[in-house]
Amino acid sequence: MQTFSSIVFRSYSQRPHWLLALWLLLLPGCTSPTEKPKYRIGFSQCSTTGSWRQAVVAGMERELSFHPEVQLRMLDAQDNSQRQQQQIRELLRGGLDLLIVSAYEAGPVTPAVQEAYRRGIPVVLLDRRITTQDYTAYVGGDNLEVGQAAATYAARLLHEQGSVLELLGAPGSSATAGRHQGFTQGLTAFPNMRLAAQVTGYWNAATLKRPLRLALQAHPEVSLIFAHNDNMGRAAQEVLRDLGRSKQVRIIGVDGVVLELVQQRVLTASLLYSPAGEDAIRLALKILNKQPYKRENKLSTIVIDSTNVLTMMQQREKILAQQTDIELQRGLLQTLRATYASQQTVLNGLLATLLGAILLGAVAWRSARKNRQINHQLALQNVENEKINRQLVSKNEEISFQRNQLEELSAQSRADTEAKLRFFTNFSHELRTPLTLIMGPVEELLADSANLTAPQRQDVQLVRRNTQRLLQLVNQLLDFRKIEVGKMTVRASEGNVVDFVQDIVDLFEKPARQRGIRVQFQVAEPVLTAWFDGNILDKVFFNLLSNALKFTPDKGRITVSLQASPDGQFLRVSVADTGPGISEQDRAHVFEWFYQGNQQAAGKGSGMGLALAQGLVRLHQGQLTFSSVPGQGATFTVELPRELPEALRAHAEAAPLHFALDELETIKGSFPDAAPQPSPDTELLVLVIEDNPEVNDFLARKLRSDFRVETATDGHTGFRLATELIPDLIVCDVMMPGLTGLEVVAQLKDDWRTSHIPVVLLTARNAPEQQVEGVQAGADLYLTKPFNPTFLLESLRTLLANRNRQREHFRRQLSGAPDTPAAASADQKFVADLTAIVEANLTKANLSVEDVARSLGISRMQLYRKVKAVLGTGVTDFIQSVRLLKARDLLLNDTLTVTDVAYEIGFSSLSYFSTSFKARYQVSPSEFRALHTAPPN
Repeated sequence: MQTFSSIVFRSYSQRPHWLLALWLLLLPGCTSPTEKPKYRIGFSQCSTTGSWRQAVVAGMERELSFHPEVQLRMLDAQDNSQRQQQQIRELLRGGLDLLIVSAYEAGPVTPAVQEAYRRGIPVVLLDRRITTQDYTAYVGGDNLEVGQAAATYAARLLHEQGSVLELLGAPGSSATAGRHQGFTQGLTAFPNMRLAAQVTGYWNAATLKRPLRLALQAHPEVSLIFAHNDNMGRAAQEVLRDLGRSKQVRIIGVDGVVLELVQQRVLTASLLYSPAGEDAIRLALKILNKQPYKRENKLSTIVIDSTNVLTMMQQREKILAQQTDIELQRGLLQTLRATYASQQTVLNGLLATLLGAILLGAVAWRSARKNRQINHQLALQNVENEKINRQLVSKNEEISFQRNQLEELSAQSRADTEAKLRFFTNFSHELRTPLTLIMGPVEELLADSANLTAPQRQDVQLVRRNTQRLLQLVNQLLDFRKIEVGKMTVRASEGNVVDFVQDIVDLFEKPARQRGIRVQFQVAEPVLTAWFDGNILDKVFFNLLSNALKFTPDKGRITVSLQASPDGQFLRVSVADTGPGISEQDRAHVFEWFYQGNQQAAGKGSGMGLALAQGLVRLHQGQLTFSSVPGQGATFTVELPRELPEALRAHAEAAPLHFALDELETIKGSFPDAAPQPSPDTELLVLVIEDNPEVNDFLARKLRSDFRVETATDGHTGFRLATELIPDLIVCDVMMPGLTGLEVVAQLKDDWRTSHIPVVLLTARNAPEQQVEGVQAGADLYLTKPFNPTFLLESLRTLLANRNRQREHFRRQLSGAPDTPAAASADQKFVADLTAIVEANLTKANLSVEDVARSLGISRMQLYRKVKAVLGTGVTDFIQSVRLLKARDLLLNDTLTVTDVAYEIGFSSLSYFSTSFKARYQVSPSEFRALHTAPPN
């Protein structure tokens, strides 16, 4: 019996060969595409809450979009180790080709992971490790490196000294252990950094707030918080805000997923801890496809802060846009595959039709030709599909390359920022020191103008004006640095803006009048109040008016107008000039730093004024805009809010005094009349400690007309000379190699031999917080370079006058006078110790100055200068005073004779005792006893 296929073959054996080939092509199974093997991957996630965990899942989904042959099943343990054990075993029962585990706690999950590994199922650990080596591969960040990087960055923020609080994750987590170990190891490199406290937050923002609040209240010295993830860092910021310490304490987090936390300064920085979702899927596919792979896959980390967060956000947006394109192309591919499937169905129908046609013997040849055309179209479609797949792979490689580039750019950006900050700091200090050497002699020449001719005086005034201009440029550079690093803060108070602007406009009246320029101030109301920081806005309006005066031609006009907005919420201050205006090519660059534009030679400037003004206005939550018509002038408008947030308002406190160099004559008359005016042959000794040889010589020459002067060129030598010579006053620089000025002051105030000596600090560091740091160290006066020599001399005289008043206080104490307000505690302790030594040796008639100095552990000269500085008397006179004071008490005891009293207090001669007693108290010992022990009438 013949089969059906043999009948068909034989009936067509006489047909053309192409028809036979078509028949063989259409046999069932010949056109079935080869399918890829199916993989089942199980993922045990400790939790899906939090932005970092969500980023892990999103990364896995992105990678799986390229691998439709893989099926992923994920279970969420919701931060419960017991539940995670059960879920891992549930995944194993469902059948798996590979298991991915992100453990909540290392110990409890280990048995379930070991069970999967011993059954031959590959296990990939994601982010968290377990307590066994029974796993196939690990992928995730290096928590030890993250902790070390956080410690290094924290040390740089706090200048390598300060107290730190650490927010720990879950106690059993490998991430918690690694980050804590790396952070503590990193801090060992900075001996002045101290880990003040630790708070366990269990990765949960809600549970850590109360213990964190208690820890911060117990440790007010904490200036930085290291949180093991960004979520706890955000909760720490809320606690700090409630305590009013958000500006004093900085926060470093870990994750780097929600970049807005760094951009909005909720966090000072965040350590990038890559979610590694894509990496986990790629590693799993290498294992399943028997490809080479690494067992340990540690992902690097970078610090995300204000220097690179905008770049990171831009790259993230670009990656998301590219991912959207990939999704669109994947959708197109799915559409094409659906078309392919539908065409395959049509093909099968046609095959059935063809077979029926063959059986019927009617339309076999036509159906075969049509089927071949369809196959040709499918082949073309397959080629197009392969092309799309290659494009998707290329896009993915491009994204990976851009991510690597971003990490390199971020590292370079950090290095560039560090170099820029070091440059500005050194640049400021190096400029202020020579300015001191210029301004001092110039001011003295102008003060002694009688010896100068008119041309010479004009030349000296020209030098002073240009030196002041150079100082203004240095200050603008420092303001630029403060704005760049976020160090400049607004401290607003409520006041009348009309009076404030009027005062600044008045300063420009005289220079404008000299050029025939008319300055008009137009105001809608006599009083317009607002909250503003005068130290910030005066720089804004000064720069705008200086710019207007520079570009306004002679006989021109400058108009300053001030008015409130229609809704009353803002104030607008406009500065309009009649200058040449701003060209079209310059308008886009007006507010750029150091841009000078196409100006005339006479109008050339530093290119910092308008950029600084805009930065300061923005800092004040306002806007600076401009309008200009070429040839008709320009108008700059400052719009300021009348109300400011509470965080920008200053508390009631004394405002710091800022003296301009040309205000010296006013300052001179403000010193007390009691200040001493020593002659050149005075015994007063001043010690100058300054590492710059020229400044050191300049100070010594200026002070030798009024004092004896000794000098030192470094802090160690200066402290040694201070303890040996016991000077009456010390003038010390702050920035010195080795022992800094602040450290010298601290050591002087801690040593009772030198604690009484007034100290004046001279420095180029003029920031308010730096001045506060100097005063806190114990300095009596803090002067910034460049300083005026006359002002320095008057300051020294005032400090010495205060020391005289303190000396009188001790004299009254020794003479038995009524108590006066207490002096410095270190000096009081010295007087008390000295008195105790003398009283313990009163019976020794031969008690010498050397004996007392030896008991105190100092030299005879040191003791003499200390007693002279504190009490204004010699050591021998002091011993005599203590003996006679003791004699008064003993004379009141009528059981002792006068002779007994004399020998009791160390007098070997009764006549000498009587003479000394009468010289001190104007009565003899016998008369004193008769006056105070006489029986009542």
